[in-house]
Amino acid sequence: MATLFERIIAHELPATIVYQDERVTAFRDIHPRAPVHILIVPAKVIPTANDIADGDEALIGHMFTVARDLAKREGIAADGYRLIMNCNAHGGQEVYHLHLHLLGGKPLGPMVSV
Repeated sequence: MATLFERIIAHELPATIVYQDERVTAFRDIHPRAPVHILIVPAKVIPTANDIADGDEALIGHMFTVARDLAKREGIAADGYRLIMNCNAHGGQEVYHLHLHLLGGKPLGPMVSV
């Protein structure tokens, strides 16, 4: 069964796609936690960060360069932004298709409150 993100990548579900190439799709989060909240998702299904293979290094790097470029385009690069990749339940992962959150547009505060 296809993941939610696979269906967005295939344009089977609606999403506000801000970037797409053969390796990644980036779209606005439907429950944004900041003024800019974009998810960058690889076309290849990798369930969690634990499942990244050695051969995926270029793909993971591409996700980060797309994030950098989107931060510039969204006007948040100069003030700063946060990149987050959650892994499994304790890490807060909800969709088991690897994705990178790009958040910015306001001061984001401390990373983790204890």
